[in-house]
Parts: sequence; C-alpha cells; structure tokens
Amino acid sequence: MSTVELRIESVAAGGDGVARTEGLVVFVPRSAPGDVGTASIGSRKRSRFARAELRELRVASPVRVDPPCRHFTRDKCGGCQLQHISYAAQLDAKSRIISDAFERIGRRTIGPIAVRPSASQWKYRSKLTLALKLRNGAPHESGSGLERIAGLHPFDDPASVFPMEECPITNDAVIDLWREILRFDSLLPSVPSLRAAVRVDESAATFILEGGDSWPEFERFKSALPKLDTVWWAPTRGTRRLMTEGGTNANPGASFSQVNASVAAELQQHVIQRTMAYKPDRVIDAYSGVGEIAVMLAQAGVETTAVELDPQAAAWCARNLPSGSRSIAGRVEVVLPAVLPAEVILLNPPRAGVDAKVCETLEHVRQSVRAIIYTSCDPATLARDVARLPGYRICRVDAFDMFPQTAHVETVCELVPGEE
Repeated sequence: MSTVELRIESVAAGGDGVARTEGLVVFVPRSAPGDVGTASIGSRKRSRFARAELRELRVASPVRVDPPCRHFTRDKCGGCQLQHISYAAQLDAKSRIISDAFERIGRRTIGPIAVRPSASQWKYRSKLTLALKLRNGAPHESGSGLERIAGLHPFDDPASVFPMEECPITNDAVIDLWREILRFDSLLPSVPSLRAAVRVDESAATFILEGGDSWPEFERFKSALPKLDTVWWAPTRGTRRLMTEGGTNANPGASFSQVNASVAAELQQHVIQRTMAYKPDRVIDAYSGVGEIAVMLAQAGVETTAVELDPQAAAWCARNLPSGSRSIAGRVEVVLPAVLPAEVILLNPPRAGVDAKVCETLEHVRQSVRAIIYTSCDPATLARDVARLPGYRICRVDAFDMFPQTAHVETVCELVPGEE
C-alpha cells in the first residue's frame, strides 16, 4: 500500500472524489473537489484505476462543510455520500456526473445540466429502510427476546450493520415510528437477519418486512402498533403478502413511490407536461409502478397503456384507470411489441435500465413515435440505453435532485426520431 499526495478534481458517479497521479485515476471516498491531502492507495481495478483512503487533509476544499450526521464520519454510513460538500457543490457535481455519463457511455454531448434543487435538503425522506441483525446471531441472554441491531451499512463494509441513532435526511415521523417498532422487535420473525422499511406519508403509515419463513407473533405485533395502517411481508420463500386488513384495496405504492414528495410531484408534472406537448392520442407508460402518471394522462383524455411487472401494482393501476385505458402486468420487453403503436413512450425503469430488446423494438417503430420520455435514477444506464437508440436524437435533458446529500439524481431525457 503506497501513500501519495492527491488533489481532488471532481466527484464521480457514486460520490467518490477523483484524483490523478502517475497515470492512475484514483477514487477517494469522503473527499471534496479542491481537497489536497495524502492518501493510501489500496485496491486497483485493472492498471489505470485505484481506490484510496484519505489519511491527512492538508488543504480543505472551499466547498467542504461539516456533516451534521454523527454516523457519516464515525460509522462511515453508506446511506449518504455527499454530506461533507455544500449543497450548491452537490448540484454541480450531479450535473457533471450526468454530462460525463452521456459523453463517455452514450457518445452524446449534452453540455451542462441545471439540476433542479430540492426544497428541503434535510428531513425530506418519507421512507427509511434498515437492516435488522441479531447480535452474534443468537437470542438475548436474558431469554426475554432477541437482541437486534437495527441500522445501516458502512460504505466500506456492506456485510456489517451499525446501530442507527439518527438520520437527518429522514423526516421525524418516520424516525419516531421506527423507534416505536423497535420496542417490539422481539415479535418479528426469529431469524438472524431481516430487512424492513417504514414509510409515512399523508395517506398512511406502512411497514414492509423482508425475510423469515414464518411470523407467529404477527397478531401481537399488529396489536402493539396501532399506528401502522398497512403491513406487507415478503418471506424468504414466497411472494409478498398483505398482512393487515384491506385485502386487494391496500395500495402497494410504498414500494414504488419516491421518498421526496415535493420533488416527486415536480418531476411527475414535468413528465406529464412534456408528454402532452406532443398532443398524443395514445401513450404507453412502461415500468409504470402503481400508475400515478398513467392515471393522470388517462384522465386528461389520452388513451394510455400502463405496463408493469409487479402484478399487485398493475392491478392497483387498473382499478384507477378510466375506461379506454388499460394496465397490463408483464415484462416490458415482452408486452411492448404487442401494445404499440403509440405516439409517446414513457420509460421509467429500475436502476438496471431497460432490456436491450426494448431499445430494439423502439428503433423499429421510430417512424410512428413522436417522443420517448425516459426517467432514470442512474445516469450510466440511461446513457447506455440512449446509445442503443441511434435513430433518436436528444432534444432536452432535465434533472431533479430527489436525494440531497447523496450522489443519486433523477434525470429525464427526451428523445425524438432523427440522428444527432
């Protein structure tokens, strides 16, 4: 392991600072553009790339700030990557990440993007997911229950869990409900590890549990926590199931809705406005989730077909769509050819991006398409998919800071038929 002096030049996708020395591109976690210091170079990826740990900060960047969360520094929490950088610098870094992805991966030059800021940079999250792990994988010595750690993962040790004491990016209602749930964690399935999420919004308080093969104490758990409106459980073997009353009428949207309500609403309205600008008769909303955008478009008089892999989300969408529109449960790459043509195609895939077959289909039908509006949470996979669509040109790119203090950003890329 060698020690070198580095000057951090920029922020990479993922949040690490980037420096260069002796032909190496070095990624340094928790560094800021303009930092100068000594770092220990550790693992190398191929011959040109390496990771390093900042050992001594000799000159602090002017955009460096003190992170308010104790876990960020003390526990190396992997939930946030940019708390040590001013908010203006975070937005600038995300703009560069998007532009760089399009240029390197998509082979398209788009220039700087003005990332729309979040109205709240703290306490904006309406959902928090924690890992629940038994200490030493064993019951509590007193026999009174199970001693669990409920927390998050260090960025450099994702297999371990540290106890969460606070989370400044999550709103107080979620934190308070989590603390109440953890008073009754002995009523959860008795397995070494679980994963769970709490979501609190204007409509409901929801608990989503993953793991375990049986939950014999569920009724006691539910009785102890009357504030929970909805409980979903995804056992280790089996499908996700609704555990509380309400049956098929319970909204499965806690798994699909964005965690920053104000930015999500702004992004949603942007997509709808841009869609309607093309005056479509027919729209396909692919990867539609519970169909919030599909329903709005259908209510505006557009014949809308929503396509979603999750059958519960697709069923929820179907119940809310007016007549003349439809919701189909299935893989987009399979369903899309059968539901075309449409003037506007909306894509909002998970982080992995769209299947290559989707791009092939869209290339074949570009003469009948007025626009593709692609919403992405990963600039790299977005740029990759755009590169697979050479018959379309980029007409605009907009970005929304859905996740302040992190390296994540939502990007909306609008494509129309034609070459760059």
